[in-house]
Amino acid sequence: MISGRTRDAVSQAAYDRLVAAFGSPRSLAAAGARNVLTVIRDVTFAEAKAAHLVVALRRIAAERRGFDLDFLADLPLDDALAWLERLPGVGRKVAASTLNASTLSRPVLIVDSHVLRVLQRLGFVGVHADGRVASETATAALPDWPGRAFLDLHVELKLVGQIWCRSAAPQCHACLLSAVCPKRLTA
Repeated sequence: MISGRTRDAVSQAAYDRLVAAFGSPRSLAAAGARNVLTVIRDVTFAEAKAAHLVVALRRIAAERRGFDLDFLADLPLDDALAWLERLPGVGRKVAASTLNASTLSRPVLIVDSHVLRVLQRLGFVGVHADGRVASETATAALPDWPGRAFLDLHVELKLVGQIWCRSAAPQCHACLLSAVCPKRLTA
């Protein structure tokens, strides 16, 4: 939840500070948004994220009588995504990350801005598609893929988006996918 529109190193450091400061989801939920804000201050939209994080954790604790989300492994994927997305601050990226990049390892593609840009430029989704559409399209197109394969795809596409297929000044001549990219720049 704290990683949105924040560089990975910054959000990872903030996460590490959260773990060091609070130790458990229960302690984090009890800490309150102001205390969480002091720990994650350097992430983008820190105030809103701190509030969402505390409210979401409190709601999970109240509804589930704890913080175990293993029940999401047994729900149909769309229902598990919907359950998470109704929490404050949780959109498709956070829901997909929770289901895929965890011990649940559910088969769903995590789509951040880098992955979305690559999928759009490759023509896999339309230029006006959002992360939800891109995630649903990729997940549906690869019905036999296990969760780990989706996580690997996310990591690789994100790297392509960060290194070569950047929003400004794409490096198409060096990109690993340039041979199959209809949007590649010729230079």
